[in-house]
Order: sequence, then C-alpha cells, then structure tokens
Amino acid sequence: MHVAALTVCLALITAAPAFAADPVQGEWVTHARNAKVRIGPCPGDVQLMCGVITWTRDPAVGQGKDARNRDPALRSRQIMGMPALTGFQRAGSGRWTGGRIYNAKNGQSYDGALTVLPDGNLKVDVCLLKMACQVQTWRRK
Repeated sequence: MHVAALTVCLALITAAPAFAADPVQGEWVTHARNAKVRIGPCPGDVQLMCGVITWTRDPAVGQGKDARNRDPALRSRQIMGMPALTGFQRAGSGRWTGGRIYNAKNGQSYDGALTVLPDGNLKVDVCLLKMACQVQTWRRK
C-alpha cells in the first residue's frame, strides 16, 4: 500500500510542471500602450499559445471593427476579443516561436516570437518575411 502511494506522489510531482502556467501567460500592455492582449493556450490546441485583444485605447477606431483586414469577410468582426497572436509553439519556458502577430491598424500579419525577459517584461519580435524584425517590449498589466 505504501509503495502505491509513493508511486502516485512521485507521478504527481513529476507531472506538476506540465500543469504550471508558462510565464508568457497573462495580460500584457503593448509597446505603444494603446492595447492590452491576454495570452494563453489556443482554444483549439492547448499546446500552442494565442492572444486576444482585451482593451484598446480608442475602441471607436474603425467603429470598433477590424475594418482594414485583407479578408473582406473579417472586416465586420469586433476588435475586442479579436485574435492578435496565433499559433506560437513552445521553445522553452517563457519562449514561444513560429506564431503570427496580427496588426489591426494596417490589416497585416507578421511572423513573431515571444520571450519573457529576466525583468518580467515580454520581448515581442515582429518580423516581415523572417528577415526584417522589429523588437517591442510589452509590460505585464
């Protein structure tokens, strides 16, 4: 009986890190301080990280719609709750790569990477064709 209990305890201890939230999860204020994005597991695949817009400084821009989206079918969707980060794959604790970052201001999507820095801020690499990258620093809400 004690061996079985010990086995269960060891299994739970070794499995605990798999259930712990990654440091990238949470709500972040963008570099321009004009929006907040909540990052967490993607709805369709919890192995991936995604982010949705939870606040914007001026919700009246575009009547609160994704008016500049390249896809006409998406131009009527609301900015609030809209996906801004999609498909990021784990590259280590606090590091996610291979995802896409959507900018509603210009209707463009970019390659991206997310890294939680030692100071607790989030480094967001926004790349065009995986060559020309802009680095942004987001702050935890």
